[in-house]
Amino acid sequence: MAASILELAKELTLTLVQTGNMSAENMQDTLQKTYATLTALKAQEESGVFAPAPVSETVPVDWRKSITKHTVTCLECGHAFKQLSFRHLSLHGLDSRSYRTKHGIPRTQPLAARDTTMRRRQVVQEVRPWEKLPTYRKRQTRNGHISPEPEAEAVHETAAKPDKGVPTQPKRQRKTTPKKTARKRPM
Repeated sequence: MAASILELAKELTLTLVQTGNMSAENMQDTLQKTYATLTALKAQEESGVFAPAPVSETVPVDWRKSITKHTVTCLECGHAFKQLSFRHLSLHGLDSRSYRTKHGIPRTQPLAARDTTMRRRQVVQEVRPWEKLPTYRKRQTRNGHISPEPEAEAVHETAAKPDKGVPTQPKRQRKTTPKKTARKRPM
């Protein structure tokens, strides 16, 4: 052989990383497995006995390693994405719930790269969509946090200044009762 077994294993592993078929975190494990396989193949070649290669057991993959900063790797096919979409999972006959169940991923874990998830959180905090909901606005105006007309409030404060010599007592809040519905009169 022109190149040593270690150099061949290194080149094969580096090619896998460069083509995107493997993440950089898995490089050491893949390099060791490739080296062991090439060494076994060389020993078989030199001895002249060609025994079938041992079938490796399917080791359950840790889902935490599939979600990295920039990519998420599909545990079904091994392709890397920024997010595992419904469309991609449907190619495997799965939806997000069954994919999580099959691989033991918690349902609160996003099926997206960490960068993508962080950016989405930032956008939501900047946009604050819950403040644009009509029910939120209504509740805030009812509790007195947001005034519907700020100009009217300013005029009201200046007109309602009490005399300096007369002590005033705080106003009591009026108790509200539910509105009575009008009864229909018989004809």
